[in-house]
Amino acid sequence: METSWKGKFLFDIIEMFTTDYSEIIDKIESIDPIEYSRTRNYLSGAVTYLSPYIARGVVSTKLVMLSLISRGFKLYEIESMIKELAWRDYFQRVHQSLGSEIYTDIKNQQSDVISNKIPTCIINGNTGIEGIDHSINTLYTTGYVHNHFRMYTAMLATNIAQTHWSECSKWYYCHLLDADIASNTLSWQWVCGAFSHKKYYANQENINKYFGKNQSNTFLDTSYEILAEMSAPNIFHDRIEDLNLATNLPSNTELKIDYRLPTLIYNFYNLDPIWHENLKANRILLLEPSTFEKHPISQKSIDFMLALANNISDVQIFVGEFSELKQHIENSEIYFKEHPLNYNYSGIEESRDWMCTEVTSYFPSFFSYWKKIEPILKSQFRS
Repeated sequence: METSWKGKFLFDIIEMFTTDYSEIIDKIESIDPIEYSRTRNYLSGAVTYLSPYIARGVVSTKLVMLSLISRGFKLYEIESMIKELAWRDYFQRVHQSLGSEIYTDIKNQQSDVISNKIPTCIINGNTGIEGIDHSINTLYTTGYVHNHFRMYTAMLATNIAQTHWSECSKWYYCHLLDADIASNTLSWQWVCGAFSHKKYYANQENINKYFGKNQSNTFLDTSYEILAEMSAPNIFHDRIEDLNLATNLPSNTELKIDYRLPTLIYNFYNLDPIWHENLKANRILLLEPSTFEKHPISQKSIDFMLALANNISDVQIFVGEFSELKQHIENSEIYFKEHPLNYNYSGIEESRDWMCTEVTSYFPSFFSYWKKIEPILKSQFRS
């Protein structure tokens, strides 16, 4: 790679996310799943901070689960964490099954929508709800938000400010280090009732509990019955006309291809440094402008991706479409990992690592998916 990225990738928050592969594995092996289960909903809880590595394909949900199994945990002891990992796999399976349909209201048309434009106060992180404003500003400074507070933000934007989820999800995806089309898009739809049987609400008391504050006298400081019926407060009247989301892709480099060797294609969703690590091959990080035009990401996400790619031996960057890359690598045999955004790739497609490979079909809810995979997962744990 032309740019050398070494050691830690630093944010305004101190060393939250290392980009060194061995340190990432150390993070996995040091997880406390019992404490996670007890405190994960709290802002100060024992969350793992693994989602950016899973989203970028550096590690998999399966690898995390196998690490926990190897440490002797029983499924009943750590079911909360395994379920959270399974939620991610579930969203990926939905994306596999539905493809581009995930960009439309899947189960129900989102109700009570008054605008597709996001309120200015939400974009600026000054809604007056301290916990939510804190999370929005944390999103900008670190690229990471606690999952519970993602739900709060989505609830505020869609169900209280009555904004359609689609623009909101694009805004969030752009700034997240763990940007994942399936998890992000489907989570927003789940909150607003487009991919669930009811809308999700949280009042001020709930936010205070998990934020660790005692704010009062806000428009959320009321009952859930009133929240579900209230009109959008006046603070949400001003809305952003154009988010101007755009991706600043790195410069292209001249490829050096050995046409006698196979070519492994990495991308934004596959930065696995041990994928065919012993195979002598051309290794190319493919960044397709068309993909990032549809799904823009921030400079922080670009830098994080490039830093993680530094773990891949002799990787080269190609900025262009897959069809253009094929002209450069001629008859070299191409390998890539399956992902719905790779619909235009050709060559030898390999599966991603799943916690449960036996269950691949579409399930309309996580509960129905979990019922199917639970006995299969249980068989992998020690009795």
